[in-house]
Amino acid sequence: MGCGTSSSAKDRKSERALRAALIIQNWYRGYSARLKARQRYALTIFQSIEYADEQGQLQLSNFFSFMFENYTHVCEKDPEFVSRLFGNTHQDDKDRQDYVGLVDVPDSYNGPRLQFPLTFTDIDLLIEAFKQQQILHAYYVLEVLFETKKVLKQMPNFTHVKTSPSKQITICGDLHGKLDDLLLIFYKNGLPSGSNPYVFNGDFVDRGKNSVEILMILFVSFLVYPNDLHLNRGNHEDFMMNMRYGFTKEVLHKYKLHGRKILQLLEDVYTWLPIGTIIDNEVLVIHGGISESTDLNLLHHMERNKMKSVLMPPFPIDEDYAADLKNKVGTTAVPRGVRTSGSLSEQLTKHEWEQVIDILWSDPRGKRGCYPNTSRGGGCYFGPDITSKILNRYQLKMLVRSHECKPEGYEICHDGKVVTVFSASNYYEEGSNRGAYIRLGSGKLSLGQWAFSMENVLGLNLPWRSLSSHLVTTDKDGNVDYMSSFQDVHIQKPVKEAQSTLIETLYRHRTDLQIIFNIIDSDHSGLISMEEFRTMWKLFNSHYSVHIDDSQVDELAERMDLNKDGSIDFNEFLNAFYVVHKFDKLHKSDSTLA
Repeated sequence: MGCGTSSSAKDRKSERALRAALIIQNWYRGYSARLKARQRYALTIFQSIEYADEQGQLQLSNFFSFMFENYTHVCEKDPEFVSRLFGNTHQDDKDRQDYVGLVDVPDSYNGPRLQFPLTFTDIDLLIEAFKQQQILHAYYVLEVLFETKKVLKQMPNFTHVKTSPSKQITICGDLHGKLDDLLLIFYKNGLPSGSNPYVFNGDFVDRGKNSVEILMILFVSFLVYPNDLHLNRGNHEDFMMNMRYGFTKEVLHKYKLHGRKILQLLEDVYTWLPIGTIIDNEVLVIHGGISESTDLNLLHHMERNKMKSVLMPPFPIDEDYAADLKNKVGTTAVPRGVRTSGSLSEQLTKHEWEQVIDILWSDPRGKRGCYPNTSRGGGCYFGPDITSKILNRYQLKMLVRSHECKPEGYEICHDGKVVTVFSASNYYEEGSNRGAYIRLGSGKLSLGQWAFSMENVLGLNLPWRSLSSHLVTTDKDGNVDYMSSFQDVHIQKPVKEAQSTLIETLYRHRTDLQIIFNIIDSDHSGLISMEEFRTMWKLFNSHYSVHIDDSQVDELAERMDLNKDGSIDFNEFLNAFYVVHKFDKLHKSDSTLA
């Protein structure tokens, strides 16, 4: 009697505990859903503010166009003002000694000291110093910039790189001065080296507080490994953008004495950055995107160093007038980005300028076609049809781009042909987004990576490591060729409606099937023979009056016999149904809460 009362009390207590757990679970799910929705809306608001700001910045180009159109009248009234506003510094004409030679490193300086020619030791030295919040002396900054410019000038507009089974490549998106994210990438993925190449896809600077440090680490790494670290120009590698979004202010704050020299030299370095990378002649890596008129042949051959700023649009000016202005003020006051005839040409054509704007500023969208990017005010929105058109035209398979903050740090769209990668985490605020990077290679994965991917993508809690020998090809080192996962995925003959009915019937009666199976599997080995399976099916069929052709039952049995040894691992098969059932219940529960 006492035992019965005690048992009843325990049952009631367990029931209350279960109800309490369910209430807490439902509350937490609701809270998580609301939090995720709030984060999504906050991200949208932040993006709208950011793009509106960029739109205002790009609209300055209209103002400069107006000034160019009225250039003649202004010059007549105040030629010195125009020279000061638009004068080209002609960086190449300036001696390196005019910059570096006048800068001394005092004995009291206790920051990192670089040794030229640079080596891997200097990369490590810089990273450790920046972790301690030390400032690299202006002398070394200028030296690095001059060396970087010298190497960049020898490079093509698009860097062509190859991967191999032993040499994958990592692609990083926008960093925007967030040093912690760069250091985290290096910690998780390794430092740049001959066997660990990287592509940094633009927007290294602005917004964050450590843009100088990021530039120095990337440029020094580039000088040490010029064939294995690749730098693409982003829309923020632009001296006019830097004035608005923080980098100019950062440089002048950290280098009060020599900041102007650094900025002048950087302005020129930006123009020599390649505008894209092509991996294995299949993957196009550019900062922004494409348009319906994107011409990769033209972009390969244009003089990229003439693109000073997106805010300095082309405007024709007569050479005789430029010469006359030179006589008046003693220097050639040619606007940055303004084209003159003959040797005074300092800019791209209007068509070339628009091509560069498109690849630096455009964004993908789900809508077909190509239409103006009204949010940013520059570039375009391009749809999946435009992606297919451009990729097919140049025999490419994929476009990897950056330029847009994504909640998870990346986004795949346009039927898997466009991947956005954004490496700056917490871009708008703490918790607003994750950072990400991409590893591209020969299609080889470790067995653990393959098993993790299969379980997460398919949602099936199966022994993938054990199944790997039946599903994929591995090399002598145990690495998986992931494309071999799809070699046997094909439809041998049209799917009959009855097959769908058969699977649905199995799923609906999976519990009864398992009981029947356990009766037949007398030795509890977890395996039954093909004949035992047919016997079980006949028993099931007679009890539930389910009429399915024997041929379809035989075909199902053969498909379940993965290793073709004449036995079926039926528990594993039912476990797949169990996972689906769990997901189905969870989905229904979430729908109810919503």
